[in-house]
Amino acid sequence: MQSSRPIDIANFFITGINYKKTDACTRGQFSINFDQYENILKLAPFYDIDSLFILSTCNRTEVYGFAEDPGQLIDLLCSQTTGDRETFSHLAYLKKGQDAVEHLFNVAAGLDSQILGDYEIIGQLKQAVKFSKERGFMNCFSERLFNYVLQSSKTIKNSTALSDGTISASFTAVQYIKENIQTDLANKKVLVVGIGKIGRNTCKNLVDYLGAPHITVINRSVEKAIELAAELKLNYATLDELPAYVDASDIILVATNATDPIIMKAQLENKGDKLIIDLSIPYNVQSSARELENITLLNVDELSKLKDATLQKRVTEVPKAKEIIVKHMDDFMDWCRMRKNAPVLNSIKTTLNEIYIQHQLLVDTEGTTIHADRKIQMVVNDIASKMRDQNQRGCHYIEAINLFMANGQAIAV
Repeated sequence: MQSSRPIDIANFFITGINYKKTDACTRGQFSINFDQYENILKLAPFYDIDSLFILSTCNRTEVYGFAEDPGQLIDLLCSQTTGDRETFSHLAYLKKGQDAVEHLFNVAAGLDSQILGDYEIIGQLKQAVKFSKERGFMNCFSERLFNYVLQSSKTIKNSTALSDGTISASFTAVQYIKENIQTDLANKKVLVVGIGKIGRNTCKNLVDYLGAPHITVINRSVEKAIELAAELKLNYATLDELPAYVDASDIILVATNATDPIIMKAQLENKGDKLIIDLSIPYNVQSSARELENITLLNVDELSKLKDATLQKRVTEVPKAKEIIVKHMDDFMDWCRMRKNAPVLNSIKTTLNEIYIQHQLLVDTEGTTIHADRKIQMVVNDIASKMRDQNQRGCHYIEAINLFMANGQAIAV
């Protein structure tokens, strides 16, 4: 959907909730899957919204978009969530204009992640933006902003150690298993349910860092399970076989995006000791399962509290990352200012063309013949540079005409 209204950075908002003020259970009420995302975009015109994208991960749900009032974005989001508007508004943060832009840069860099420097967030952002763009809800401002954000994130990744080492929710889960299951780990039966990005990374980390030989993957799409199992030399099973594999497994990692729990407390009673790590938002393992003596249940919030030397090293890289963000933000804000000046520059160009409509050529002070349109563009570029670098005010038309005529003389057509 193409925007018909003027694009002003003052109308760019981000509103959302994250791990800083909410637990995983509350975040689950406002987590959205792709079906909900689709419905939100279909409803957006009825809320007078024509440009937005939504980032929904285990640690946050954020809406970025243009609106006359941010309440429009909140109402639109909550029209499709199990959580209500009142709860969201009470817990949410809100930023607008340049502050909203800076927030997106920080999120993409991993500076705002629950695990500092978590580079998986940029992939999730790409997916969110792509989904919105394919449906016509990314205007020129949002697209240009995201391009600068990607450049910044890439520079931070390549120029700092902010994301060095292997720290992510999936790796932390595997690290926990390695440190806490020390008896006969090689013979433990491991089940991974859900092989989206987090589930896939979890499987790879299990293979790379534990070498666990008895891993089975289950996914809603069995074709994807078969593909991953072949790639990593794992076992696979169908979703119908889930109850049997839950019974038989010693370690279960859940990374699905179901709206309700898929593993219930009753399924786990008297089924032997099990470590279950729920990487899903909302929770996909019934929380009351932790009441069972034979069950150790961890969720993403509990995992994020695990610290190590790699994470401490990342902290020292934060100032470098912020310097890179400042540079890319400045470049983007320059683009915003120039875009704001575009109507004036176009008007100047039109005026100069009208003045010189009777002539096709100019002669500069050195006697070189140049085309009028080239001369006009040179003048417009000079004015644009002054507007950007010197923030000049006043009558640009008069200066443009003087510049246009100063170094050239009209000659006969």
